Amino acid sequence: MKVYISLCLISLVVTWLMVPLVRRLAVATHAMTKVRARDIHTVPTPRLGGLAMAAGAGVGLFVASHIPFLQPVFQDSNAIWGVAVAALFVTALGAVDDWYELSWPTKLAGQVLAGGFLAWKGVQLITFPIAGLTIPSARLSLIATIVVVVAACNAINFTDGLDGLAAGLVAIGCTAFFVYSYLLSRQSNSESYASLAALILSVTVGACLGFLRYNWHPAKIFMGDSGSMLLGMLFAAATIAVTGQTDPGSSAISQRQAFGALLPILLPFAVLALPLLDMVLAVGRRMAKGLSPFHADKMHLHHRLLRLGHTQRRAAAIMYLWTAIPAFGGAGLAVLRARQVAALMGTGLILALILTFGPGGLVRRRRKGAKAAPDDAPAVPDDAPGVPGEVAGAAGVAEAAGVTAAADVAPVDGAEAAGVTAAEGGSDG
Repeated sequence: MKVYISLCLISLVVTWLMVPLVRRLAVATHAMTKVRARDIHTVPTPRLGGLAMAAGAGVGLFVASHIPFLQPVFQDSNAIWGVAVAALFVTALGAVDDWYELSWPTKLAGQVLAGGFLAWKGVQLITFPIAGLTIPSARLSLIATIVVVVAACNAINFTDGLDGLAAGLVAIGCTAFFVYSYLLSRQSNSESYASLAALILSVTVGACLGFLRYNWHPAKIFMGDSGSMLLGMLFAAATIAVTGQTDPGSSAISQRQAFGALLPILLPFAVLALPLLDMVLAVGRRMAKGLSPFHADKMHLHHRLLRLGHTQRRAAAIMYLWTAIPAFGGAGLAVLRARQVAALMGTGLILALILTFGPGGLVRRRRKGAKAAPDDAPAVPDDAPGVPGEVAGAAGVAEAAGVTAAADVAPVDGAEAAGVTAAEGGSDG
């Protein structure tokens, strides 16, 4: 455990140190998120944050390769290197989109290629952890792996619409999944506790926490598609390493639990429950209106929370709670009885409902005179798998130029922090 915590801290520190440099690069190269009708932020904001997270996770993996305890992960197969290359590829693809706004078919094709490469290097779904069911053909295994990668990348991208939201959700979910994968490695292998999934998750959590320092409202930088696709790839790889390559029948973990055999396949869904729900609802309502699934709107879950009267920070915290309940509830089945987990989750759900729909939020809504945006508010698609954003008007362009000029010569921290807060603040009321 100490090794994984140390790697998490290394990833955190490196990401934290890299963000100011990446922010300057984004400003200098005009990689700015322009203000569109559907956006919450009010002025153009630098993106490319995924580059800083990739640096943090990459340094963490590099250090891990020199730790004797983790040598089995690096010696047994090329899986870890397949994960690293696939993650680097989707980060680069996302960075190009952050600069030039690629079409969604181009990004989807890149995600498919990354998933195929991951499978080629040995990280692929081989079994479904239900009665040890094996996928009958290599082709189906490849397709299943690609589907997991594409779904994870785009589910996370759908939630990246509020300061600190995507990074926080992934940090919480990956922490819960790390607990399960670490316990699984301890109880299923008495000789070595080294685990590919635990390694990936530990550096991912560190990268998210390091980035949150600058992405919490009011955000100084956005992760962009370079960040959302990186996090999706890393989580997908960890999920496949546990879910698709573990025989629950041979594992000692949680065999006394009612859901022990189903836990490996249920936990990834529990971790991504909120992003997946948001994605399914968005696609469903758009298709019901005869629109493209990628026709963006202002009806995401975080938009709904804001219309209830919550501030950006409160809305993000509420969604953190809604993510933590199923994620840690699923992981808790590995060590607790089902009744105990149900009681804890029930308590958490009551608390989440009170915080979400309680009278405090309704009072704030009346005071602010908030009006719900129309469901079909015009917006240009930029949801996963990403479509070019709406070009700002003449005033927005002028404002973007002003922000660029100011941010290019000012540091991120210190005395400038208050200035950035005032200039780049969102709708936190």
